[in-house]
Amino acid sequence: MHEIMTIEEVAAYIRVSERTVYDWAQKGELPGGKLGTTWRFKRDDIEKWVNDQLSKSPRKSPAAATSSFVLTPERIVLLDAPAKKEVLTRLVDLLAETPFVKNRDELLKGILAREELMSTGIGFGIGVPHVRIDSVTDLVMAVAVCKNPVADYASLDEAPVQIICMLAARSDQHTKYIRTLSSISSRLKDSDIREQIIASDDPSAICKLLIESE
Repeated sequence: MHEIMTIEEVAAYIRVSERTVYDWAQKGELPGGKLGTTWRFKRDDIEKWVNDQLSKSPRKSPAAATSSFVLTPERIVLLDAPAKKEVLTRLVDLLAETPFVKNRDELLKGILAREELMSTGIGFGIGVPHVRIDSVTDLVMAVAVCKNPVADYASLDEAPVQIICMLAARSDQHTKYIRTLSSISSRLKDSDIREQIIASDDPSAICKLLIESE
């Protein structure tokens, strides 16, 4: 077998989901590194890590703290006053850097097609572009915070859109998808949270504001 492993290979080897491997790697709990934007792992390091974990006393698995994450600070971008398509393309590119999006162009096509049916500006200055397609393997989200409104992003209440949360999911993830959309939408209807997010220049702080209640 290969000495350098992918996320998929590590997941299969240690019998956890690709998302769990990705989250552990992002948090530094699993030995690995990035080549460009892609995670890679040395087989010897993974085997040693597994042996170390199995030899320890039973304790709470890191997966319990990370498996539900759909958003990380790396997928939060701060923008000035871009056009709507520019924002959507930037967020698709962020999602395409994760192992959960297998076809970047298909995701962009799906997002734009959804917007053509009806704008996803839900009011309160919030946009929630979203899609479920087969080339996405697990639920994942990216966020753009615009210091100035996106002028061409239509909204139900005609309020200028400044916070855009893009959600992509696998075709059969209906329940998780709807629950996450509802949770994020409800949270962002809190004016205090919206104001803190727009005022912040710290992606980590923004991420915490969005997901700390999960």
